[in-house]
Amino acid sequence: MPDPAKPTLLVIDGHSLAFRAFYALPVDSFVNRDGQHTNAIHGFISMLLNLLKNEKPTHLAVAFDISRYSFRTREYPEYKGTRNETPPEFVGQIPLLQEALHAMGITTITKEDYEADDILATLASRGSSGGYNVYVVSGDRDAIQMVNDDVTLLYPSARGVTDLTRYDRDKVFERYGIEPHQYPEIAALVGETSDNLIGVDKVGEKTAVKWINQFGSLDEVIEHRDEIKGVVGDRLREQYDRAVRNRRLNRLVTDVDLPVGPDDLLRRPIDVPAVREVFDRLQFRTLLDRVTALAEGGGTATGAESVEPAAPTGPVAPVVRTLIDEELAHWLRTHASADKPAVGVAVEYGPDNTVTGLGIAAAGDSVHVPWAAGRGDYVALEEWLDTDSPKVVHDAKRAYKALRRVGLTLTGLDGDPRIAAWLLRPGRTSFALADLVYEHLAERMPEADPNQLVPADDAGGVATEAWYALRVSDELDALLDEGSRRVLRTIELPLVPVLGDMELTGVATDRPALRELSTRLADTAALLAAEAFEVIGREVNLGSPKQLQEVLFEQLDMPKTRSMKSGYSTDAASLADLQEKNPHPFLDLLLKHRDATKLRQIIETLDKAVDDGGRIHTTYDQTGTTTGRISSIDPNLQNIPVKTAVGHEIRAAFQHGPDYETLLTADYSQIEMRIMAHLSGDAGLITAFSEGEDLHRFVGARIFGVEPADVSPLMRTKVKAMSYGLAYGLSAFGLSKQLRIETAEAKQLMTDYFARFGAVRDYLRNVVEKAREDGYTETIFGRRRPFADLTSSNRVLRENAERAALNAPIQGSAADIMKIAMLGVRRDLDERELQSRVLLQVHDELIVEIARGEADVVEEIVRARMGSAADLTVPLDVSVGMGESWDAAAH
Repeated sequence: MPDPAKPTLLVIDGHSLAFRAFYALPVDSFVNRDGQHTNAIHGFISMLLNLLKNEKPTHLAVAFDISRYSFRTREYPEYKGTRNETPPEFVGQIPLLQEALHAMGITTITKEDYEADDILATLASRGSSGGYNVYVVSGDRDAIQMVNDDVTLLYPSARGVTDLTRYDRDKVFERYGIEPHQYPEIAALVGETSDNLIGVDKVGEKTAVKWINQFGSLDEVIEHRDEIKGVVGDRLREQYDRAVRNRRLNRLVTDVDLPVGPDDLLRRPIDVPAVREVFDRLQFRTLLDRVTALAEGGGTATGAESVEPAAPTGPVAPVVRTLIDEELAHWLRTHASADKPAVGVAVEYGPDNTVTGLGIAAAGDSVHVPWAAGRGDYVALEEWLDTDSPKVVHDAKRAYKALRRVGLTLTGLDGDPRIAAWLLRPGRTSFALADLVYEHLAERMPEADPNQLVPADDAGGVATEAWYALRVSDELDALLDEGSRRVLRTIELPLVPVLGDMELTGVATDRPALRELSTRLADTAALLAAEAFEVIGREVNLGSPKQLQEVLFEQLDMPKTRSMKSGYSTDAASLADLQEKNPHPFLDLLLKHRDATKLRQIIETLDKAVDDGGRIHTTYDQTGTTTGRISSIDPNLQNIPVKTAVGHEIRAAFQHGPDYETLLTADYSQIEMRIMAHLSGDAGLITAFSEGEDLHRFVGARIFGVEPADVSPLMRTKVKAMSYGLAYGLSAFGLSKQLRIETAEAKQLMTDYFARFGAVRDYLRNVVEKAREDGYTETIFGRRRPFADLTSSNRVLRENAERAALNAPIQGSAADIMKIAMLGVRRDLDERELQSRVLLQVHDELIVEIARGEADVVEEIVRARMGSAADLTVPLDVSVGMGESWDAAAH
C-alpha cells in the first residue's frame, strides 16, 4: 500500500498513451481548423486530468521517444521491425501535445539513444529509493519489471486510456505467478511480438513461468537446459540464445543520465494564457474549461499535500423518479408543451426492440415511465408524444419504430444527437450516446457495475440517457453552422418518420422465385468450377487467394498482378485486367464462377430477411455515408445489379402486396450531371438539358465535331465515361484504363472536352481550392462536409481528399434533392389521405406501392414533388414506370 505521508511521483510514457488515445477516439471527430488531427492529444489530456484527480501527484513528468532507433536497434536491427508505419493522421500530434503539456506546467523528457521506458525506469528507481510513492503509466508490458513495494504500474486496457489496471506486486503475482522483476525473463523465453523479439519455439507463458519458478531465473533455466525433457527441451537447447538476446534487450535501463531527477519534477503552476492559446488552436473548448478550473482551484501541489483537480464540468444528473397516471400528466404539463424548451426522450428496450419503458427529461428533472401496453395509466403520455411539443431523441428512428410497434406515435422531433454529430463530422464511425457525451460534455455517462449480476443501484437508465441526450444535443446544435442546422431541421429530422415507416412496411417478396434462382446459380457455379478444374487438371479452392496465386502465377505462369503483403492480388479488378491482357480459359471460368457465387450470396441474404408475412424490411442508415446519401443495410437493397439478367430476375421478386394494385418506380435522369450544369453555369450543358437533348450525344457532337445524329455508340460511351469521370476526379490514365484506349487519346479527349465546356473545368478547379481554403465543401442546401486532409503534408491523404472534395457538392446536393422529394411525396400522400405508400429508396429511385384506384394521382404527386425538389438552372427530369414488380415497373 502506498504510504500517504510520502510525496507521489507520477511518470507517463507519452508515446504509448498517445497511441492508445489515437486508436480509442475517432480520427475524423477531432480535427482543428488547420486540418490537424487532434484525437491523440484530446484523449491524452483527458486521461491526464483524470490521473491528476485520482492519484493526486505532487511530482509529475511525461517521457517521449525521440525515434524508433536506440542502442537496442544498433545491437539488433530487427528490434521493433514489424511495427507498422506511423498513421499519417498521428503525425504532428506529439509536438502539439508537448506544447500543451508545457503550458500546463508539466515537464517532458527525451533522451537520445534511449526509449521512454528507460527514462521511466530511471525515474521510478530514483523515486523509489528517494522516498516517493511512484506511479508509472505505460501501455508497454516491459514496464511490469519496474513494479516493487513503492512503484505501481497503471496499465491502460485495450478499450483506451480511461480504464487503467493497477499492477502492484500482488497483482503481478496474481496475473503471472512471478515477481515483477522476473517478468522480462518470462517475456525473453516466450518472445514479444510487438518488439519483434522471437522467443523459443513451443514455449508459452505457462511453460516459461513453470521453468522460472522451478529454477529461479533465466540464467538457471539455461544452465539446467539439459534436464528439460521433450520437444520443448530440444527447442530450448537449440534456441536458448534467442532468450539471452531478448533478456538483454528487454531489460530497462535504470541509470540513464537525465537532466532532472524526481525532486525537480514538482508540479508547477498552469500558465492559463498559454493554455488558452494552445487549446484555441486545437479547438479544445471543454478541455479548456477543465484545465482552467484546475488552475483556478490551485492545480499545483507542494510537499505531501496536493490539490485535487476539478472534476469534469457540468451539472450532476438529477435523481430519477418513476411516474405514471396523474403525476405523469402533471409533469408533462409543467415541463413539456409546444411553448416550452425541448425535453429529452429515451426508449427502454426489451427483447426484439420491444418497449419496456421510457425516460423523459427536462433541464433539471428526469422521470422514468414503465410501459405496459393496454393499461390506462399513460393517456397523457400517449397524447403528448403525438404533439408538436419539441423532443430530443438519440437515434430517433429506432425509437420511432419501437413506439409505433406498441401503438404510439412520436412527433415533434426537435433534435437527434446521432444525426447532429454526423452532420458535424460525416466521417465519424461511432455515434453512441456515451461517446458523444464524453466528446462534447467531457463527462462519463454512469454505467452499471459489470461484475454485479443485479446492480446495487440504478446506473442512470433511460431517464438519465434522455437527460444526457438533451444536453449533448444543445452542445452539438451550437457547433453546427447555420446551413447544417437548417439541413438538420428541414431535411434530416423530418425524414426520420418517413424512413421509419418505410422500414416497418417493408416490400412484398416472391420467396419461391428467389429460392429457385439461388438453386440455379448454385448449379451454375458448380458447373463452372468443374470446367475450371478440368482446365488446370486438379481441384482447388476457388475462394482461396493463396491457392489461386499458385494456379495463376506458378502453374499457368501468368503475368503478376498488383503486389500485396500476401503475394499478388486476386481481386476482381486485377483479374479482369489480367483476363483482358492475357486471356485464359481458367481465368474466364473463374470470373464467371465468382459472379454466380456473389449473386447467390445476395439472394441468400435476401431470402433470410423475408419475414412471416412475406416482406423484406431493410434498414436505412441515415448516418452511413459521408455524402449525405441514404445507405441500405440488413439487407442491402442497393447492391442488386441493374443491367444483368440475374439482376432483373432478383428485382422481379420484389412485388406489390395483395391489397395493392401495382408498383410505381420513379428516378432522376442524369441528376449529377444536371447539378454539375447548375453549379458550373456551363452554357453548353445548360442548353442541352433545357432543350431536352440526349446529353451525351449533345456533348459528343461538340467534342468530335459531328452532327448529333452522327455520334456513334462508341463516341457516346467515351463521352459518358468522361462526363461522369471528371466529376469524380478521373485522370487521363484512369479514363484510358476505363475505356481501354491509349493515355494520349484519353488526354486529348479531356482537352477537347474542356475546350468546349470551359465552365466545367473552371468549376472543378475552383471547388477544390475553395474547399482547401474553407476546410469544407457545401451543397446547394448548406450541408457541409469537412476536408481537413486537403492541407495534409501526406500526399496520399491530400490527393484522396481532393478527389472526394471534387464530387462532394454534387453528390451531397443529389442526396438532399432526393430527401426533399421524399418528404414532399409523403406529405402529399398524407394530406390527401391516400393509401399508397413509399416502400424503397435506392440510389436516385423511389419505389411506391400503389393502392387501387390511386395510380394517376400518385404519379402526379411523385412527378411534381421530385421535379420541384430543387430550383436549378436546368429542369429535373423524372422517369416513371409502373408494373407488377420492381423490374416490370422499370423504365
